[in-house]
Amino acid sequence: MSEALQPAAFLDRDGVINVDHGYTYKPEDMVFIDGARTAIRRLNEAGYLVVVVTNQSGVARGFYSEVDVERFHAHMQAELGKAGAGIDAFYSCPYHPEGTVAEYRVDHPDRKPKPGMILRAFADLPIDASRSFLIGDRPSDMAAASAAGIPGYRFPGGDLDVFVAGVLLQAGIAAGPN
Repeated sequence: MSEALQPAAFLDRDGVINVDHGYTYKPEDMVFIDGARTAIRRLNEAGYLVVVVTNQSGVARGFYSEVDVERFHAHMQAELGKAGAGIDAFYSCPYHPEGTVAEYRVDHPDRKPKPGMILRAFADLPIDASRSFLIGDRPSDMAAASAAGIPGYRFPGGDLDVFVAGVLLQAGIAAGPN
């Protein structure tokens, strides 16, 4: 029996979900963007899979490890859980073609603006691509969404929940008060 397909909301991490301090990886440095917890709960309640797609070139640059990224994501998930919200999957790209760590010095298909992380999520999860979208804060996020064939919405900062409510309205989903 196959799972019913769900739309997915792909979210960039740094600058969309959490404040980007520049190579943010320590759980104690995580600060949520205003409205992020409520926005993710809104997406959960609207029936969206919430999937994080994040470039983490700090690994390739030797600033921190993939284990540090996983620890940060576990902390984020725990904090979101306290707000009744959750992320369904995390995809991160530790590669960068100019990295200082040889094993990560790769021009990898997962690194945005390429769509690799989104395409992997399509393969891994029961996603209805025709009803999915991405929210990011950089041109590379918009390019990855376009290359994956889904709409991209550029988050200008401010309250993420207000922004997400507007995106859901554009998508024809009731985004009433939460």
